[in-house]
Amino acid sequence: MAEQTALPVTPDDIPAKPDAAVVRDALGVGVAVGLSGFAFGVTSAGSGLSLLQTCVLSLLVFTGASQFALAGALAAGGNPFTAAAGAFFLGTRNAFYGLRLSQLLALPKAVRPLAAHWVIDETTAVALAQPSRRAARIGFTVTGITLYVLWNVTTLLGALGAEAIGDTAAWGLDAAGPAVFLALLAPMLKSATERATAGLAVLLGLGLLPVLPAGVPVLAAALAAPVVLWARGRRAASTTDSTTRREKDSR
Repeated sequence: MAEQTALPVTPDDIPAKPDAAVVRDALGVGVAVGLSGFAFGVTSAGSGLSLLQTCVLSLLVFTGASQFALAGALAAGGNPFTAAAGAFFLGTRNAFYGLRLSQLLALPKAVRPLAAHWVIDETTAVALAQPSRRAARIGFTVTGITLYVLWNVTTLLGALGAEAIGDTAAWGLDAAGPAVFLALLAPMLKSATERATAGLAVLLGLGLLPVLPAGVPVLAAALAAPVVLWARGRRAASTTDSTTRREKDSR
């Protein structure tokens, strides 16, 4: 998700937002996203993973984008190691979320290893949107519980459904994973830099798809971020130089 800036944290004994409102918002996010686990179950089963493998992925990995990337690469005939590498790089963003949330939530050390498993896009977004530490903790916890339970239940249902209907490609269900991923991604692209990065990533991924082994285009698409940031830096430097020259000429 797009990076968000949290409001100043208020003292825990002065709730700036009713707990019920925080719970309502967290449940809305958890339910809406949790139901898309069905699409992952269908996609994973269609990629050749067993029912057990599909469910274990949701239980232990629990980060939708990485799971869809892994299943998609395997479905395209990619090497398992390449598919896993692509999923891993997509999942590294959660480590950066954790750095921010560790300061915001300030959870006891004994709880942090368990909470780390729920550090994903949605729980981070809900927590950072809250005005106080108490509200952030409630939002993070409710979103995490709701999403984890629903995601795993719907993953199981999706995998069972895929096994029952047979060939998912014949039903067009092989497109369910990418469709859900794009639906989750689109609202996050708010700035020009984010849209440029996403656009370049799409061009790299699709352009290299015919010439590289399955799973590798996903890794290559990750180059979009440093390329866009480099171009942005060059543009900013050029603007600064032009401004400096105009100031000198006006003296």
